[in-house]
Amino acid sequence: MAAKKTADHTYVRKLNTATILHLLRIAAPVSRAELAKQTGLNRSTVSSIVNHLLQHDLARETELQREGIGRPGMSLTLNPNGGAVIGVDIGVDFISVVLADLLVQARWRVHVDVDSGLGQDVIVSQAEAIIEEALQKAAVFNLRVFGIGVGVPGLVDVQTGVLKLAPNLRWQNVPIKAMWQDRFQLPVYVENEANAAALGEHYFGVAQDVHDFIYLSAGVGLGGGIMLQGQLFRGSGGYAGEIGHMTIDVDGAQCSCGRRGCWETVVGPRAVERMIRTQIREGAVSLLTEMAQGDVEAIRFDQIVDAAGQGDAVAVAALHNVAVSLGVGIANLVNVFNPEMVVLGGRLRLAGELITPTITQTVQQNSLQHPLESVKFANSAHGAEACVMGAIALVMDNVLREPTI
Repeated sequence: MAAKKTADHTYVRKLNTATILHLLRIAAPVSRAELAKQTGLNRSTVSSIVNHLLQHDLARETELQREGIGRPGMSLTLNPNGGAVIGVDIGVDFISVVLADLLVQARWRVHVDVDSGLGQDVIVSQAEAIIEEALQKAAVFNLRVFGIGVGVPGLVDVQTGVLKLAPNLRWQNVPIKAMWQDRFQLPVYVENEANAAALGEHYFGVAQDVHDFIYLSAGVGLGGGIMLQGQLFRGSGGYAGEIGHMTIDVDGAQCSCGRRGCWETVVGPRAVERMIRTQIREGAVSLLTEMAQGDVEAIRFDQIVDAAGQGDAVAVAALHNVAVSLGVGIANLVNVFNPEMVVLGGRLRLAGELITPTITQTVQQNSLQHPLESVKFANSAHGAEACVMGAIALVMDNVLREPTI
């Protein structure tokens, strides 16, 4: 019985500590009295937990403030030097790594382009070398690393940390969590890149006060993260959110997943590039020919956005078609999930100002009235770093929810 009471007490204390850490993250600077008021905990419990956090350098006291007449008190915040997390984004053609402190300030970052044709072993080794460098930087800053978060473009078993399938990388059954926990002796959290980015927007971006939203991420393909009631919606097996692989046209273009007519074959940046290249080969006149120095195969999505911004008819028409196709798909998602917000991320963010009006109009024309009434559209706050920020959020979420101190 005594052992059970001890276990119960330990659990309750960890829960209370997690609650206080969460408030320090979102509401700091905040006084002990305010922590007690917002948590409903008595002052002695709050004081005990705060003292523990101060002793372990997870929190720090800041400037003196007045809590009442003649009652001075110290404000509390998370201590940026109390620890760090490493976020990793393994894309189809890049690796991005950020070392961030407890205030989510980037202390060190690196982004390198990679050739997916090099194969899994080479790319994993490159990522490991960069993580080693991040750990060395953490040591220089005297920061204790709490864990590593990883975002990858594919189906992930979040319990085991196994990347089950990444069609655009052509990887299958990669045990990232087990490999890297063994190598780095740190907790490792692995998540689908769009899910991670959605979590990042909820923690640190445009959706901090939004509990029901859909994040759309366009890289090589199209991914989606669905947040419902403040939690990532993963489905029964953890694989929900693969909205880029909704079948739009059963006789459509071949997708990297092996099927035909997936949504990403119509609206993904790679699809837009392919469409533009075909049109120019067939004689269409466009600024893009000059931008790519005559090499049609070198045309990239960011150039298409630039050309559209300059009024290039071919580029404008291509982005209009993308916006309409996105709008139709989003309208279906609005009807199914009734979100408060739709966030455009990845390369879609580059074209946000150009395509959002058409997307909005198309969604309005194709959604049911009542689910549509509360929907807002926003561009990702973090752009190309949305996933790596989400990977940081994965670790922070676990550190703050299950503190090990």
